[in-house]
Amino acid sequence: MAKKSNKATEESLEKQLWKSADKLRKNIDAAEYKHVVLGLIFLKYISDSFEELYDKLKKEEHLGADPEDKDEYNGENVFFVPPTARWSYLLSVAKQPTIGKHLDNAMIAIEKENNSLKDVLPKVYGRQNLDPTSLGELIDLIGNIALGDVKSRSADVLGHVFEYFLGEFALAEGKKGGQFYTPRSVVELLVEMIEPFRGRLFDPCCGSGGMFVQSEKFVSAHQGRVHDISVYGQESNQTTWRLCKMNLAIRGIDSSQVKWNNEGSFLNDAHKDLRADYILANPPFNMSDWGGDLLRTDGRWRYGLPPVGNSNFAWMQHFLYHLSPNGQAGVVLAKGALTSKTSGEGEIRKALVEAGLIDCIVNLPAKLFLNTQIPAALWFLSRNRANGKFRNRSKEILFIDARNMGHLINRRTRELSNGSENPNDNDIAEIAGIYHNWRNPAGDYEDIPGFCSSTPIERVKELDYVLTPGRYVGLPDEEDDFDFKERFTQLTAELKEQMKEEERLNKLIAENIKRIGIDG
Repeated sequence: MAKKSNKATEESLEKQLWKSADKLRKNIDAAEYKHVVLGLIFLKYISDSFEELYDKLKKEEHLGADPEDKDEYNGENVFFVPPTARWSYLLSVAKQPTIGKHLDNAMIAIEKENNSLKDVLPKVYGRQNLDPTSLGELIDLIGNIALGDVKSRSADVLGHVFEYFLGEFALAEGKKGGQFYTPRSVVELLVEMIEPFRGRLFDPCCGSGGMFVQSEKFVSAHQGRVHDISVYGQESNQTTWRLCKMNLAIRGIDSSQVKWNNEGSFLNDAHKDLRADYILANPPFNMSDWGGDLLRTDGRWRYGLPPVGNSNFAWMQHFLYHLSPNGQAGVVLAKGALTSKTSGEGEIRKALVEAGLIDCIVNLPAKLFLNTQIPAALWFLSRNRANGKFRNRSKEILFIDARNMGHLINRRTRELSNGSENPNDNDIAEIAGIYHNWRNPAGDYEDIPGFCSSTPIERVKELDYVLTPGRYVGLPDEEDDFDFKERFTQLTAELKEQMKEEERLNKLIAENIKRIGIDG
């Protein structure tokens, strides 16, 4: 009971902090304000970590320690914070009208002293629309986080607050927020099912780094060693990449292999030679401008040429290309990818099934995502489903229909429960438990009508390689899942493909006419 009480206290602290910080926002857009607040939380975190080691070195000066020597901090994986960037100094000038300039200078000074933070920190505090008085109050507010706690505890609380604020800013931004943030409950479910204990973890569209942070939490919660997981990421939006670098740093996760380039993972793969043990990803749904026309002969398309007008199966094959021989992947895709036959997508899906790569499909409830109402599903892939670590599942696929799970947290947004409010209400554990029981040799898995079915691949072939879970667990396909926008996107993509094919054929006909000497 004591544990539950502590959790409730932490949650009220986060909510209280959010309400206070949001009040100070005034007329600033949430998309801009998040950099102001998250930058300050990050600054408080690195300053606390620095000051903890600084105090220790100060006590050891008689032994030759130098509290102002940058190398002392590098050796302990602590960021060096120069004097005018330390929280104590900024607190002393917080009430001055020039506080914005002081903060921008602090961010520049920290980047100069720490190469891994180069071009990462926000320098937005001197802008005219940011009231210096509100900024000073924000510094006081963040300075009081975990006040009176030991600094190591403070770091943990600050990491928790940073993550909570990321989620709240994503909610405040709505559709745009979904571009940098995958809802926590979806990330938790992916991680709980994949169980990334040891090895290389990759997310080629990593947003603000939620997959990495949740994986680190999973390892810690199961008494593993966090440094047994190494993370690799790529992000095409530089602003989002900066959030990711801060999010990982505040959790003590090495982000040196999290790369940014504006071309993105398809056109400029930053980890060409990587073969990952785990891939966790939530790529943009139904992307039509992914550069597919420039990649017709790319070596990643082993299971079929993905259509130019839709990136879903390009992402799928990009993930598979980067999986190690025993690697596992858990990814989010638009639900349409389970049934679509547009421009060869059905043939690619057939090839994936026949290659024995698809382990499990989970149908998700509606309204989980901030940036789209398009229904989504989770795909779990495995390079080797007969490798001995788990039982041989190579001739079957597990289907789970979780469309009726979860609860509304507001009028537009749903989330899956994780047992934190009520130990008896844990959607994530229920879904993950079904999967683990099914794949583990000693599991006691049984089909549950209307919820889960272990289906022979022969049956999937009979249904023309359609992977909608409802068809296998005994539920009707949902009429209310029809999404006009998604269907329109699919039809538009199909039309583009047909027009390109028409253009190709017209050129071919013209060339043939010219070759035989007939004037067209």
